[in-house]
Amino acid sequence: MDQDEARTIGQRLRMIRRRRGLGLKVAADLAGISKPYLSMLERGERGFNRRGLLEDLAAAIGCSVADLTGQPYHLPGRDTEETFAALPGIQVALNDYGPDDVPDVTPRPLDELVAWADAANLHCDQTQFSLASRDIGTLATELQVHAATAIGPDRDRAYAALVTACMVSGAVTKNLGNIDLSVTAAERGYDFACRGGDPGVTGFARWYWALGLMRLAARRRATVTLTAGIDELTPAVRIRSASTLPGEMAGLMHLTSAQTAARERRGDDAHAHLAEAADLAGRLGECNGMRQHFGPTNVAIWRLGIGVELGEGGAAYADATRTPIDVEALGSPERSSSLHLDCARALVQEGRDRDAEALRHLDAADRLAPQRIKMDPLARDLLSVLRRRARRPVWELESLCNRFGIGKG
Repeated sequence: MDQDEARTIGQRLRMIRRRRGLGLKVAADLAGISKPYLSMLERGERGFNRRGLLEDLAAAIGCSVADLTGQPYHLPGRDTEETFAALPGIQVALNDYGPDDVPDVTPRPLDELVAWADAANLHCDQTQFSLASRDIGTLATELQVHAATAIGPDRDRAYAALVTACMVSGAVTKNLGNIDLSVTAAERGYDFACRGGDPGVTGFARWYWALGLMRLAARRRATVTLTAGIDELTPAVRIRSASTLPGEMAGLMHLTSAQTAARERRGDDAHAHLAEAADLAGRLGECNGMRQHFGPTNVAIWRLGIGVELGEGGAAYADATRTPIDVEALGSPERSSSLHLDCARALVQEGRDRDAEALRHLDAADRLAPQRIKMDPLARDLLSVLRRRARRPVWELESLCNRFGIGKG
């Protein structure tokens, strides 16, 4: 890279950083370099001779490598490549052993594996799929040994962690667009949950399996699965218990049932399920069983998305923003990005006049959870709509297209 090219990239870097409202020190810290080094890069006094440096700078200031270099560069990022590398291990774990088999491996201690499963689930909640996916197939296989051989409380812990590992496998593969494998992982998780016998964990696994079925457009089976789950959990919810997990999972099933009804334009059913979920959330408060954040805040997020599915875009957005949703209190980039994405979807339904607001929400969703949003077909379609409707070139729109790898035309 010659000095003129380095100077040009440095100028772009400075322009985008300032447009983002980031100071030199903040941007440097985010990129993992020193403030003087960043200043020299911006002045063209140092060369951008490492692909990794360009990626780190682009991630720090919320743009794409193509925004900095001015060239089309749409290869998958390092995080995506690392996540793809986990697929063979997940496939082996799901297919090499049946749910009643005892894998022929020597597992690590159960406490270590349970902590690993929870950490992987947390990475999913933070939409850090490259971290969540690392050796997840190995984790599931070793947990299956404990689940099949342990007794008493250890057996319950092993099955709960094994269900979590299957859910993480499903989330990772779904994010990569491998929906069939994602549903296989979710169904295997349900198989294990039924063998474990904890109603809350079984409810969680059933709910997550239904989500996968919906992605396959298998709405009839998803509806049957959710209805059976609600019927099974309702008695447990009525009984006062130290565990709120059955109630949380019943609430999530009502929310998913509302979403299914909305997609089929059954508005009355959708609002009825929303009301049931809101009632449960009001009684339980803010919960986080299995790191799913059921509670009043999450119900408000789902209500917006369901309103979009019903074609109530502007009204749904107005309702959601009348009393701001404190989604940051959940500490979940996954939930925060979902809220911004649904805000963008709602605004786009209102027509071109609100596209600038929609663009800001879509940009926020991507910067909060880039590993998730870039692969989301709804987000990608939304960006294409915004680009088609744009009256003039807009830097933020072109930046998003570059980050998503969506070319012109």
